[in-house]
Amino acid sequence: MTERCNLLITNVQAATMDPSIPGAYGAITDAAVAITGDKIVWLGPRGKLPKCTPDRVYDGEGQWLTPGLIDCHTHLVYGGHRAGEFSRRLGGESYEDMALAGDGILATVRATRAASAETLYRLAKPRLEALAAEGVTTIEIKSGYGLNLEAELKQLRVARQLGQHYPLNIVTSCLAAHALPPEYDDRAEEYIDLICTEILPAAAKEQLADAVDMFCESIGFSVAQCRRVVKCAQQLDLPIKIHAEQLTSTGAAAMAAMAGALSVDHVEYITDKDIAVLAESGTTAVLLPGAYYTLHETRMPPVDKLRAAGVTMALSTDLNPGTSPLASLRLMMNMGCQFFGLTPSEALAGVTRSAARALGLSCSRGVLRPGMRADMVLWPMDSPDQLAYEIGALKPAEIFYGDNHVKND
Repeated sequence: MTERCNLLITNVQAATMDPSIPGAYGAITDAAVAITGDKIVWLGPRGKLPKCTPDRVYDGEGQWLTPGLIDCHTHLVYGGHRAGEFSRRLGGESYEDMALAGDGILATVRATRAASAETLYRLAKPRLEALAAEGVTTIEIKSGYGLNLEAELKQLRVARQLGQHYPLNIVTSCLAAHALPPEYDDRAEEYIDLICTEILPAAAKEQLADAVDMFCESIGFSVAQCRRVVKCAQQLDLPIKIHAEQLTSTGAAAMAAMAGALSVDHVEYITDKDIAVLAESGTTAVLLPGAYYTLHETRMPPVDKLRAAGVTMALSTDLNPGTSPLASLRLMMNMGCQFFGLTPSEALAGVTRSAARALGLSCSRGVLRPGMRADMVLWPMDSPDQLAYEIGALKPAEIFYGDNHVKND
């Protein structure tokens, strides 16, 4: 640490989420954190703080400091809404039936294609702001509601624009392999050709995509078709993610993990064999309790088996208009505990350290330690357990983006 720093935060309890520090939260009591630019340059017990001259000092008043929260799976940019489907599901109609009838994802495709970039940006703002107000400092945003070259790039450009206008870090994934567009009905292989020869290369050329995602399911694409998308992504040097094992067991999770996927997401129907592959590959399993809740599912991800195998488990909102219209990552923490059996510390790890890993960002975020980005949240609470327990009233006192901080009024 140098003798000067931009910001010195003192008198905090630090839930570092650093697994090298003993305890569920890697807690350091009566801690201090020194920040220069956007990096942590020192963190530890206040009594061991080296001599330094800070430009500014911030008194944390004994509150808890955590890493900034990370929402690692969202479909935040889209047109229209699907409230009508909500009513139909309450009446007993299934998600699969609506999708096969041309509603579901395709209803949002029609609305997204018809919307201008300006409209998509305006609609996305309140969703992003709701997440940010909860202490989310990094958000992944997928395309997948365009399903043609122009509309897919439009979604990704809007996501990048959000990242330019807000202090949050926006990570993008091209999900062109989300559903078969109506103009390619019964021509799935030709649509995969379009993805691999036009959409993904164009997104890569404009640097609009940080990763490539795909939906491998009976109402999405086959394992063989997704394998083609994986190969294309690898040729473009783009990391891969996959929606897998949500409604049926397909073997897609193992396929993607063996190809080096950052994450496999949903995983309700993942098998013991798939879990072994994930454990071997280091691929993160992203749990999405919002979709489980919204769709009234009864099959839960096998959390006990994932935990026993040492598979990293992240949590995310899956924010989307059809199956998880829920812009609250804190609510997902609660659902992850209540529905899936996570502990409160696993839930916080799932939206910090593990979520960073699901995005390939473990080297820069998700943990409080020197060298990491100083994306941090200060909470007026007595225990980090409250983050998964108390929803609504408990809000961040301050949100730090490097040496800049925002009071969350």
